[in-house]
Amino acid sequence: MENVPMPQAVCSPITRTAIFIVATLAPGSQHAATVRTLCADVAALVRSVGKRQPAGNLSCVCGFGSDAWDRLFGRPKPLSLHKFREFGPGNRRAIATPGDVLLHIRAEQMDLCFELATQLMKRLGDALSVVDEVHGFRNFDMRSMVGFVDGTENPEGSDIAKFTIIGEEDSAFAGGSYVLIQKYIHNMDAWNDLTVEEQERVIGRTKLEDIELDESVKPSCSHSSLTTIEKDGEEVKILRDNMPFGHPGKGEFGTFFIGYARSPEPIEKMLENMFVGRPPGNYDRLLDFSKAVTGGLFFVPSAALLENLSEREPEALS
Repeated sequence: MENVPMPQAVCSPITRTAIFIVATLAPGSQHAATVRTLCADVAALVRSVGKRQPAGNLSCVCGFGSDAWDRLFGRPKPLSLHKFREFGPGNRRAIATPGDVLLHIRAEQMDLCFELATQLMKRLGDALSVVDEVHGFRNFDMRSMVGFVDGTENPEGSDIAKFTIIGEEDSAFAGGSYVLIQKYIHNMDAWNDLTVEEQERVIGRTKLEDIELDESVKPSCSHSSLTTIEKDGEEVKILRDNMPFGHPGKGEFGTFFIGYARSPEPIEKMLENMFVGRPPGNYDRLLDFSKAVTGGLFFVPSAALLENLSEREPEALS
């Protein structure tokens, strides 16, 4: 993609650890000003903390929800930024939960993530209230909590930017991206009661080898079937950087889903297929064992725009 501003670290390689922080913005113009000021400092904080361990591949992606964008920056606004859209019936629903700001911090080691998160939250003070914080880890050979390799169908090479970074379709926000997040809690006892063959039919891939099942045997309600999206004869991909998390002492085991795309449309279509079904009723059977307990959509400005947003109040953009 030529002549596109440098993105934030959307396309960075998947790391071994991550911290996901979702927060709401406190009332008051002074708190909005604190968040805007931090926009100019994020890159410097990443450099300062990351310098301690250059091989740690530390990065931070900062995103903003629709309501927060209106309050912090006003107009113009990214064309496709809106509130999280819910899908599915009440007992199987992709729910929307509060969230104005997303911090996606990742590195090869947790101490780097932890230190950067500490410094960021210190700067933000009481301007933000954290509503969800998840510490994720790489599970063996990129396995999800349910034991299957995660992210196999991610785009690679130049296709990463092609599918995740905004271009001329919204030139004022070129170099940006959209990110959708959900936290899933798994019923591992029920999942582990299934045979490997039954699990493979739910996912649509072999468990050990991570090979997609033949179409003649792969159920149309499998996870891989319903999350494959095509438009004009071409598969539309998203970039997943999912991480397992959990608290074994509490019996809590989950997956933090995070997907980047140049438009929310393909991720929302995946969710509609999963939770409603394609056709309706033919829903993702993984949801019999996994429950979405959070949901949010955020816009990720380019690196340059993020820094410049520190000087742009809503009145200046009207």
